[in-house]
Amino acid sequence: MNGTAERPDDSIAGDGEPTAADAEAAETTGSTDLAAALAAAEEKARENWDRYLRAAAETENVRKRATRDVENARRYALENFGRDLLAVKDSLEMGLQAAENADAAALLEGKAATLKLLATTLERFGIVEVDPAGAPFDPEFHEAMTMQPSADAEPGTVLTVVQKGYLLNGRLLRPAMVVVASEVPAS
Repeated sequence: MNGTAERPDDSIAGDGEPTAADAEAAETTGSTDLAAALAAAEEKARENWDRYLRAAAETENVRKRATRDVENARRYALENFGRDLLAVKDSLEMGLQAAENADAAALLEGKAATLKLLATTLERFGIVEVDPAGAPFDPEFHEAMTMQPSADAEPGTVLTVVQKGYLLNGRLLRPAMVVVASEVPAS
């Protein structure tokens, strides 16, 4: 011992300070940890991007399907109604063919049957007749053609139905055209 203290070897950490080897090992470990974290984050990003693309594609498919369904509903909404009206048309055509050899009573009976077939078809599709004869005038469902003084009917009631009205599933399709009673003028 020559009076100078011997320095410990750099490879042995005795004084608590990091050595160059420790720093290099830490850098390598930190680098691999960062690389692993980066790889995991990139994988997660790829998974999320894939989910996003699938969700976007599904949304677009749903939109296209809904558009197609609305278009088909609009195009074919009257298909059943049209098919049922064909029976009425066929009945009218048979009546015209039979008119050449039929008497007036048979023609009248055929017309009545065809009218009943038409009324049944309309009711099946929610079209209901509005026949307000004798009822109070209702501007929601009736259209007044004129007013006529009447001693027999209360003022504001329907005297005569010029043309029947119709409702489609409770909504006015055509108002009934009516003549409304008014007070008899005093003489």
